[in-house]
Amino acid sequence: MVDNKLILITLLVKLGVAAAVASALARSRTFQRLLFAEQRRHRQTAALLAFFLVPLTLGVLVRTTVPNFLAADISFETVILLGLLLGPGWAMLGGVVLSGPAVIHHEYLALPFNAVLGLGAGILGRFVEKDEIWSFTPFIDLSLYRWVRRNLRKPRIDRQILLLFLIAAMEICREWVARNLPHKTGPRRLFALTTDVWSLQVLVWLCAPMVVGIALKVWNALRIEIKLEEQKRLLLEARLDALQRQINPHFLFNTLNSIASLVRMNPELARVMTVKLANILRALLKDHDTYVPLSEELSFTDDYLDIEVVRFGADKLKVEKEIDPRTLGVLVPSILLQPLIENSIKHGLEPRIHGGTVTLRSRLDGDRVHIEVVDDGVGIGNQPATALRREGAGIGMKNVQERLEVLYGDQARFTVVSSPGRGTLVSIELPASLPETA
Repeated sequence: MVDNKLILITLLVKLGVAAAVASALARSRTFQRLLFAEQRRHRQTAALLAFFLVPLTLGVLVRTTVPNFLAADISFETVILLGLLLGPGWAMLGGVVLSGPAVIHHEYLALPFNAVLGLGAGILGRFVEKDEIWSFTPFIDLSLYRWVRRNLRKPRIDRQILLLFLIAAMEICREWVARNLPHKTGPRRLFALTTDVWSLQVLVWLCAPMVVGIALKVWNALRIEIKLEEQKRLLLEARLDALQRQINPHFLFNTLNSIASLVRMNPELARVMTVKLANILRALLKDHDTYVPLSEELSFTDDYLDIEVVRFGADKLKVEKEIDPRTLGVLVPSILLQPLIENSIKHGLEPRIHGGTVTLRSRLDGDRVHIEVVDDGVGIGNQPATALRREGAGIGMKNVQERLEVLYGDQARFTVVSSPGRGTLVSIELPASLPETA
């Protein structure tokens, strides 16, 4: 029989070992992906099982070879976790593997006991809902308190309390087997912490659900964090999709107006513009990524500019480009420039009798890319972008700024500088990411 002081120390160290192992496993991205997968193939489940068995079988080996280091063996709690999370078959397999070092140490009942334990824990896991398993708490006093309060008002079966008592009952069964089926001359046929002090024995029984609860608590915190990140990602994607759907009909409406103005006066030019519009529609209807190389974005805006040049006349609308070749491969948000160019033409050059020039610039500055859309039109006042929105400077500018905020947060800068009668400059500064590093 183990010394009572050693049992108490073992229980405390055991809780620390459970927390340390659970935290160490949680750091692995592969373990996270396998543990929280809604559906797993057999190969994936076997890989997840290996994450448990490799370190914890070593712990059983340490317990059987190192004197007085009993806390390294948490195989009992591990089999229960496998049953709750993976099902009876995998839990039985895991229990058999974990019993290997114990059987070599002549603890011959370890193998059948772990197999039966895995079967029971797996059946229990099928009975209890997954969310109830994940929310299982090691704070037994709080569980009992909530159970008493709920049952005083409306008696019902609480599966978490049932899970707590069944784990403790399994530990009691192990202790009973270890006491009543000893080996006559050698070590016990089944390892268990036993003592004649009842208060200490109760702590041993309650330690098992505590260990199981600690591991589940660590992984559930990670599970909630991953779910929040996923919800945040889906929210951003939904917002980006809404913004994208907002800009497409707006752009198409203005383009169709441009074509309609030429149908009767110049059918040939209208035909050319229709072909250009078809190219634009093809690009818009195609499934595209959130980010595209700047060269692809410039190619998309060329068709729009060709339409506008035809509508205004080559003498009234001129387009100049000052593009740094090093920036052509940099990834930028798709449909970034067209709304800004449209805004420059509609609010800057169209009110001007003699038209003007739209200039596109880009340059690379370290790990930042600078993109500018400049016009020499009537200007919209040197005011902040928020004020420009209220004055109706166009949906395009607002849309671009909101997408930059969603995609880059504080990493992007959107600046508007305008002088009445002299023109407007819209400047965008982004992190310069290339396709292979994005």
